[in-house]
Amino acid sequence: MAKILIVDDERAINDLIAVHLKMVGHEYIQLYSGDQVSDVLHANKIDLVILDVMLPGKDGFEVISEIVKRNVPVIYLTARDSLADKVHGLEIGAEDYIAKPFEAVELIARIHVILRRNQRENNEIILDHIVVDLDKHTVMVQGQRIDMTNKEFQLLELLIQNKNIALSRERIVERVWGFDFYGDTRTVDVHIQKLRKKLNWDNQIKTVYKYGYRLEV
Repeated sequence: MAKILIVDDERAINDLIAVHLKMVGHEYIQLYSGDQVSDVLHANKIDLVILDVMLPGKDGFEVISEIVKRNVPVIYLTARDSLADKVHGLEIGAEDYIAKPFEAVELIARIHVILRRNQRENNEIILDHIVVDLDKHTVMVQGQRIDMTNKEFQLLELLIQNKNIALSRERIVERVWGFDFYGDTRTVDVHIQKLRKKLNWDNQIKTVYKYGYRLEV
């Protein structure tokens, strides 16, 4: 997985991001001002930076030039949510701009999109006895290829990318079937049962009562 630099002077938010990154398997470094960013980038191979704008020392708009010149993608995560700030942030090199307050699940999803786009994330994932190749859309269980529909694979990928995080049925429908899906959330239950059977993951894919599902690894 990736090594991600979190730069936010609000310790509660910084720690919240760190907890969720750890849950899905990423490494992280936490900073609370913009002045130390250059030193950390010099000493570490950073795959992505989550950057606040309003920071002590150098602010997020100042420090981004030091990051993008190293070809490291940046997500702004800030309370400055005006359109002008968002446009400015994207124009000076950010890959994404997320306003606070934010949903942790959405942040993790956007991180994974950017990591894949920049080809910094290993596209072969190994969990227990299962090997999932995100590029080839293949799933191998103990050396045997498992046939999956496109929706089953997308659901599996979503669960893996958000492992140890509870996903609501509504969120799963939105991410896998799209906003224009006219069915109901029971289709999620059906596909979950298929994944459990095909992967022998009865104990790994947990049902979260009256909410959704969580992949525990």
